[in-house]
Amino acid sequence: MASPIRLLVAESEPPDARDARRESVGRSSGETFLKRLGALLPDAICDRVKPADHDAAAPDGIDGYDGVILTGSPLHLYEDTPEARREIEFMRAVYRSGTPAFGSCAGLQVAVVAAGGAVRAMGERREAGFARRIVRAPGGQDHPLLAGRPPAYDVPAVHSDEVETLPAGGLLLASNGVTQVQAAEIRHDGGMFWGVQYHPEISLREVAAALRRQADDLVDLGLARDALDVEMQAALVDALHREPERRDLAWRLGLDAQVIDPHTRMTELRNFLDRLVLPTRAARGRG
Repeated sequence: MASPIRLLVAESEPPDARDARRESVGRSSGETFLKRLGALLPDAICDRVKPADHDAAAPDGIDGYDGVILTGSPLHLYEDTPEARREIEFMRAVYRSGTPAFGSCAGLQVAVVAAGGAVRAMGERREAGFARRIVRAPGGQDHPLLAGRPPAYDVPAVHSDEVETLPAGGLLLASNGVTQVQAAEIRHDGGMFWGVQYHPEISLREVAAALRRQADDLVDLGLARDALDVEMQAALVDALHREPERRDLAWRLGLDAQVIDPHTRMTELRNFLDRLVLPTRAARGRG
């Protein structure tokens, strides 16, 4: 009888950000991933670690897991902080283990820096709520991470940093007019990583909460006139979360099933599990 699939969620959020997210949506970023993984693979064993924490210790036997998932975070990977260093060292250990890995938003950025690439601040540019009109790069035309996505698609996205340079062994998979590296594959030190700058794991309710948490920044950047503007946008997103069948809300927000339908929204996470984790597990004789 095959052993259960084992997945490790590495929560990139430091404790204060974790608490703020729990206050707004009831879950940390790692807990959101655990919820999604529980829906996609109900029989899997899913553990969570917090590499950014000062008392964090890398779990014994990363190679005993079938996959590792790195979450989003407000950490800036170009800042030489203890939290960032711990995240980067953790990801280097994941690469060395040969365990397939996936990351969203800061998870992608951690994987890039750990392999020798670079991350930068976006300045006044932002993707706040949704990233629009993402298209495949040549390297992503037939890549399994993007299987099922149309030629151009929108996704939930909230970030102020981006990948500046992919490392050696990095392959650009998708871009849009705001952020060049929207999806990438990285092969490094015996490991394989698939990642996206956006958030296939978060719900529309979590998008609305992220807008509210960042209201002051959005006003300062001129993306909203005042906090009421932000609240009105967040309220629309919240309403669509509660009533996804409302075509009037989808029209006002300019969204389609790529974002509204939960199954479709999680395309990249499902593809990672189905097309990288499970085949690698079988090749290792665990399936």
